[in-house]
Amino acid sequence: MERQGAIADATAVPVGLGARSYEILIRAGLLAEVGRDLAGLGIARRWAVVADDRVASLFGRELQESLAAAGIKAELLTFPHGEESKHLATVAELASGLARLGLDRGDGLIALGGGVSGDITGFLASIYLRGIPFVQVPTTLLAQVDSSVGGKTGVDIPEGKNLVGTFYQPRRVYIDTAVLERLPEGELLNGLAEVIKYGMIYDAAFLRRLKEQRQAILALERPVLAGVIARCCAIKAEVVAADEREADLRRILNFGHTLGHAVEAASGYTLAHGRAVAIGMAAVGEIAADKGLWRQEEADELRQLLTEYGLPVQVPPELDRQQIKKYLKTDKKTVAGRPFFVLPTAPGKVIITDEVTEAQIDRALAV
Repeated sequence: MERQGAIADATAVPVGLGARSYEILIRAGLLAEVGRDLAGLGIARRWAVVADDRVASLFGRELQESLAAAGIKAELLTFPHGEESKHLATVAELASGLARLGLDRGDGLIALGGGVSGDITGFLASIYLRGIPFVQVPTTLLAQVDSSVGGKTGVDIPEGKNLVGTFYQPRRVYIDTAVLERLPEGELLNGLAEVIKYGMIYDAAFLRRLKEQRQAILALERPVLAGVIARCCAIKAEVVAADEREADLRRILNFGHTLGHAVEAASGYTLAHGRAVAIGMAAVGEIAADKGLWRQEEADELRQLLTEYGLPVQVPPELDRQQIKKYLKTDKKTVAGRPFFVLPTAPGKVIITDEVTEAQIDRALAV
């Protein structure tokens, strides 16, 4: 573990993966400290910051100033914001940009932004010159608690979401909780679906905490929010350390995602990822009740919690249910034409199964 560059007053969550271990650092105002920390680590000689155009305008200058103050040379590469940019052509264009800048194997990438930026930059880092180091600086709640941690990278193709990608771990994750105060409310709600997911799959006490602290979380009270983010990161770190490449346990992190990704794709990616996952979580809650894995009252309580956090629990009526089921068949969690679902058996406990009938899916989508 590379401790020499660590920021002493930040909360540190370790991700234990042997030689690929790293830390997640969490603290308000951390964006201004990234340069000092990277200079102490000595991971790369110079860096390229990759961000979408919106994030670059919000946080790009601040990050570059932090790097420059530490004597680090860094170029900023941008791409158009939105899920529609998360494809191979964007990766190819960015790779050409790196080549024109002359980046070599002694250099690294900084993913600045939400899940799209992190997925694209991580994938690019894993394949450029057959692999160069990268770090994550997530600026959305969703990216801070989920996509920036664990090493999943990838892009979409017309047939489905994240079907082309790699497992490639970052060298560090910097989470500045203060940046959330500068984002639209919708971005906060988008990430809260993933936060609720962690309670559902792993920690019933954390789920109760989310119910009790809802107002403080929605108000972005810094100590409360930092604690929530740290717990989510700790849960994911434990799961990833036990199953880095999603052979078994890590699949529980897909709770709500099997149907959620299908709903997201059927919307043409106009429905935000977190909102689609919320719909997926509500749906699998209904499927679990249908199968007798837990009580209908528990499914109703999950729907109520999602609703109280301002998240949707029903498939938009304009989306074609048959199209959703078509995308289910191309989901990366599908084997031999049968999609795998993560189903709850109690708050904080889930199972993984492919024993879900089409009729059960239909009923869940109709609720």
